[in-house]
Amino acid sequence: MEERNYRKRRRSSAWTVITIVVILFAIGLLLWGGIEPKDRKEMEIKVHSVLQTMSSQETPMPQETPTEIPIPWNLIIVNREHPIPEDWKVEPVELHNGQTVDARIYDPLMEMFEAARSINLDRLPNVESGYRSEEKQQQLYDEKRKEFLQQGYAESDATALTEKWVSVPGTSEHQLGIAVDISGEVYDIYAWLQENSYKYGFILRYTADKTAITGVAPEEWHYRYVGVEASTEIYQQGLCLEEYLDRLRNPHQSERS
Repeated sequence: MEERNYRKRRRSSAWTVITIVVILFAIGLLLWGGIEPKDRKEMEIKVHSVLQTMSSQETPMPQETPTEIPIPWNLIIVNREHPIPEDWKVEPVELHNGQTVDARIYDPLMEMFEAARSINLDRLPNVESGYRSEEKQQQLYDEKRKEFLQQGYAESDATALTEKWVSVPGTSEHQLGIAVDISGEVYDIYAWLQENSYKYGFILRYTADKTAITGVAPEEWHYRYVGVEASTEIYQQGLCLEEYLDRLRNPHQSERS
């Protein structure tokens, strides 16, 4: 609709200019014979000035406002700068040990655990911590901070250390219900998960080489669901979720880098 109105305005403006030119040309024909040669140059300059003024008054083509790429639920980012959205909903499903996860990741999680049986003494790995409520996250945060204070750290230092290990309530992926802390019967389960979790849509969320970006200390047990497409690219290119999302938002910049 805007483009059609724009074209109408352009046609109207064009006809206005043409009309003025015709009028000026007609006047020129009538008066040209009575104008001294020395005055003709001045008239030409005036006509040219009028045409330039009309041309500059044409309505410019409206610029399109760039729209931000919508982020699907499986790529939602939660960290210190991005708290959990107020409208976020969790559909909890209970696991065999009483922990819960969001229903959307239950099937891929179980597929991954079944595949890990061979490395885990023919047993399913365990989810040590799945979905957490705001209250539960606050409790864990307070307990960890108290622990550092009892070790003799100053309050500011205790807070800084706590936030490296326990997210501030409202900024924890566990509150999304699509992140899990995993344990197994053997320690080899972690090596297996690092090499295979991406096949089921999960990524090792916090690695030692990305701490400066994520702001979280390395956690070899913390896995986050992002979907198979994203997890495969993150795994193959050695990215963290923040870097992956930055490439989605700035594809041309990533091509140049």
